[in-house]
Amino acid sequence: MDASQKRTTVYFDPTLHRALRLKAAETDRSLSDLVNEAVRMSLAEDAEDLAAFDERAREPDLPFETVVKELRRSGKI
Repeated sequence: MDASQKRTTVYFDPTLHRALRLKAAETDRSLSDLVNEAVRMSLAEDAEDLAAFDERAREPDLPFETVVKELRRSGKI
């Protein structure tokens, strides 16, 4: 652990903890490495979702009824 890393306590469900320990052993990685990777992936997914929301924020609002009527008119429903 380098000096820039922070330490914290995390409580896992016993089943998750066992699975995490097994994965760490099988992949020859530490529990910290696996947890850090999972958190990074989760935050990256959140960032992608936020970017998608930002892109769609400029789209016009369409009332649900209008969408349904258009789908009926076009024969899609």
